[in-house]
Amino acid sequence: MSDALVIIPTYNEKENIEAIVKAVFSQKKAFDILIVDDNSPDGTAEIVKKLMPEFPNQLFLEVRLKKNGLGTAYIHGFKWAIVRKYDYIVEMDADFSHDPKDLIRLYDACHKEGADVAIGSRYSQGVNVVKWPMKRVLLSYLASKYVRFITGIPIHDTTAGFVCWKRKVLETIQLDKIKFIGYAFQIEMKFIAWKHHFSIKEVSVIFTDRTLGTSKMSGNIVYEALFGVLKMRLRGLPK
Repeated sequence: MSDALVIIPTYNEKENIEAIVKAVFSQKKAFDILIVDDNSPDGTAEIVKKLMPEFPNQLFLEVRLKKNGLGTAYIHGFKWAIVRKYDYIVEMDADFSHDPKDLIRLYDACHKEGADVAIGSRYSQGVNVVKWPMKRVLLSYLASKYVRFITGIPIHDTTAGFVCWKRKVLETIQLDKIKFIGYAFQIEMKFIAWKHHFSIKEVSVIFTDRTLGTSKMSGNIVYEALFGVLKMRLRGLPK
């Protein structure tokens, strides 16, 4: 068993899932993987099941009954990881927008450099986004600026979904009280960690848009993020 678990939530990722699993396992540092699949109709879970004998006690699968939001998928994975006492838990997309080669850099930021949370940041050193339409780049970049302005959180990429958490952070955050399930989930998790005075380090990464499969971004997700931040600030989460 590794001390670090990579959680990859999936919904209709049959084009990417085998390749991303093998890419993570090819890194010099050993990581375990948990796939949290929302009962993908394209057979993503079946592909994972076929791979599991190749990676015994390294590759795990949890299948939920239906698509129920990115945030709840990660919370499911976080609870699974906490029970099994992983020291480091990483959030990662299945579509190669997050480069598996950066996993060790995030891990080292926590394990060697002492951060409680390490964020794979697109905006800590300029704008490091490849193959996104300019409209989407601006939307994402300005969303993080907006969050920073409203909440005061000293993070450049508040909406990043490539994050390494020390277990103690996830044990401290009351996961059942997380309000948001979409885009704002990433913001809320970072905000609560910051309010609890955990140390947060941004690790500059290059984000590359998916080449296979379909993006899960929607107008509702953006709406939740924009208005959710205001609600979050007004609630004044933990002091």
